Order: sequence, then C-alpha cells, then structure tokens
Amino acid sequence: MHHEGDIDRINIAIDGPAGAGKSTVAREVAEQLGYVYIDTGAMYRAVTLTAQRAGVAANQPDELKKLTASIKIDLEPGEQGQSVFVNGENVTSLIRSREVTLQVSYYAADESVRAVLGTLQRKLAARKGVVMDGRDIGSHVLPDAELKIFLTASVQERALRRFREIRDTQPVTLEQLEIEIAERDRLDEQREISPLICASDAVVLDSTGMSIEEVIQSIVKLCRTKLAEAK
Repeated sequence: MHHEGDIDRINIAIDGPAGAGKSTVAREVAEQLGYVYIDTGAMYRAVTLTAQRAGVAANQPDELKKLTASIKIDLEPGEQGQSVFVNGENVTSLIRSREVTLQVSYYAADESVRAVLGTLQRKLAARKGVVMDGRDIGSHVLPDAELKIFLTASVQERALRRFREIRDTQPVTLEQLEIEIAERDRLDEQREISPLICASDAVVLDSTGMSIEEVIQSIVKLCRTKLAEAK
C-alpha cells in the first residue's frame, strides 16, 4: 500500500517561451489530475506591477530587492482559474495589462527577484502534486520534477494565439505582437540568471498546429505513464 504523498503524486514542470499556452495547458492538466496549478509568470507579473506602481525600475537592483522581500504574493485557485493577490489586493486582471506584459521580462531578469520567487516556488511544490509553469522550472526551480515538458510553438502561432486572446480588450496589431514575442524570447533566452532553456530530460512538445486540447491530453497521458512506471 502506498500512502498519499509518496509515489501517488508527482511534480510536473511546464516550461517554454511567451505565448506558448503554458498557463492554459498547465491549469487544465492540474484540473484533470486533481493537482495544484502554480503560475510562476503571475508571480513575476505581480512583482512587475508592484514595482511600476512604486516607481522602481527594472535596473534598480537594491530597490527591487527591498520591494520583492516586502511583498506578500498569494495564488488562490477559483472557478475562473487562479486569482493573484499582492498584500491582500486582487491584482489578477491588472497584471495582464500591456504595461506589465511589455516589462515583465526585464524585471524577471533581476537576480534577487528570481531568488525570492524561486524559493517561494520550491516551497509551494514541496508537497508534490503540483503543475508549475514558467521559463526555468525544469532546469532550475524544480530540477527533480518527475515530468518536464518544454512547450513551444512558432512565433507566428504564439502571436496569433495571444492576438485572439486580447484583441477585444487591448489595441494591438498581430504584427506588433510578433515583434514583442520575439523580443521577449530574446530577453528570456539571453539573461544571465536561469535563462529560458530546455532541460536535457524534458519532453519537447511543439504545439504549432496542435489544438490546446491535444496538448493537454498528451501531457496528461505522459503523466499517467510516469505514475504507472513509478509504482
């Protein structure tokens, strides 16, 4: 008899570039498995929003370190996905603004921001049964995750998905999104601390031409295989 908490639950890391559909996929995978979904991008966005409000720029490491150490970030699961709170304030929709989206890669490159959030992320995953998505989960935050997925898609495809998602609420052209997504890739891949990288033991899923549903099902299947192997 296995008891809860050993082999019955694994941690799943889903990494990949901006706009690959990681959060949608991770949330659905977690739901199907009865796991907890942790959106690390939302944490970086929460820091970005808070810093922007406080007038702290991404290139002010000392101020950023103080700010990051002093804020309380809470992720709460709900019907409509996950709600994000900073010091008790619900910032879920605010962190999706264009101002935050265009700046988050710069703030995420800061060493102390990554250190503080990385520690928090590891703590959240300690109980197992977690689906965590980001840029460096499999390579850096949870290098021991039992299942690692690297989810990618062409820049064009990712821009199109993002465009469909936000065109009703945010004035932006598809061309502009392509430029911005390519730029975020560059920043994420080239930063010194924990850059976006495909872990050597990750399963690469190129979702260009796949439906979100197909991506979700293939990850759930990989997870069930992993669990069966572990027994």
